[in-house]
Amino acid sequence: QVQLVESGGGLVQAGDSLRLSCAASGRTFSTYAMGWFRQTPGKEREFVAAISWSGDSTNYADSVKGRFTVSRDNAKNTVYLQMNTLTPEDTAVYYCAAVLWTSSYLPRFSYSDYDYWGQGTQVTVSS
Repeated sequence: QVQLVESGGGLVQAGDSLRLSCAASGRTFSTYAMGWFRQTPGKEREFVAAISWSGDSTNYADSVKGRFTVSRDNAKNTVYLQMNTLTPEDTAVYYCAAVLWTSSYLPRFSYSDYDYWGQGTQVTVSS
């Protein structure tokens, strides 16, 4: 069992930066690949970024590539999402998720592949 708690959301202006954190419980954090998704009302949950258990592999949605960076600190059981040059289109509830996966190869997992989810943190970007 893994419990995930996101933090770091808030209200910012276009062009600003935010760093989201996702703290995980349990001693097996390093056996999970981690993902970030986001969702706005009336839309499906959208993939944002993912990182392998070791941090060696990452992948990103095209909409955030070059602006967002996912990283993790296994000693702290925490995964991060650094978001730069935010736009109003980035406004959403952001969720972190964990999938049991110990390969360095990181496929593009779908929403349904993830085993555990956090409760989400709101990010609002004003124009």
